[in-house]
Amino acid sequence: MDNKLQIQNFSFYYGSFQALINLNLPIRRNQITALIGPSGCGKSTFLRALNRMNDTIKGARAEGDVLLDGKNIYDPDVDVVQLRQRVGMVFQRPNPFPQSIYNNVAYGPRVLGLAGRNGRLDEIVEQSLRDAALWEDVKDRLESPAQALNPGQQQRLCIARTIAVKPEVVLMDEPCSALDPVATLKIEELMQQLAADYTIVIVTHSMEQAARASHWTGFFWLGELVEYGRTNALFTNPEKELTEAYITGRQG
Repeated sequence: MDNKLQIQNFSFYYGSFQALINLNLPIRRNQITALIGPSGCGKSTFLRALNRMNDTIKGARAEGDVLLDGKNIYDPDVDVVQLRQRVGMVFQRPNPFPQSIYNNVAYGPRVLGLAGRNGRLDEIVEQSLRDAALWEDVKDRLESPAQALNPGQQQRLCIARTIAVKPEVVLMDEPCSALDPVATLKIEELMQQLAADYTIVIVTHSMEQAARASHWTGFFWLGELVEYGRTNALFTNPEKELTEAYITGRQG
């Protein structure tokens, strides 16, 4: 199967503390990969390592390779701004800019010069909102403040903002933790649709969500990848005792 990302002998440190220990796993193209495990086990650190969001933390350093289409994103010649266009991020809590709905989605294409001729920006905004299953909700109030949307709509707006710059990979860090069950299911359905065009990696505390929404699952424990495999196999027939103990609630 085709890998969009290949992680090889990857470790990550915050100063002297080793947060990730010699990780090896593939991230499959146009599939949803879920990362599960208890709090503090390294899931979010790993997710942020995939677009170098950890670079801003003093004393943080990486060892090993994160290959994006065969190129190590930690090579010195990698343009981090360009990398983050290719590998977008949706955060735990909806964080729309204090601007209109339209300007939230238009921001990235404007900054990156993707809009080009007049009218093109309108097309990008509409298509991004359609792809995020939000267009019908907001098409008559694009100039309204984004903060006026409910939390589920705000999170879909943040997804629209992320995909407006046409990334190849979308990282999602607990994207439903602040949402109610109905909004959560909408985001999960949306992820399934987006996987046709994007490679998606999601960190989730909810094993039910991982089981419902992902094709592949990685189980993290104390900075190590204990087990990785197809989601249905990992949940129904885990290979490692620790995985089974965690998913049955006996550990963690």
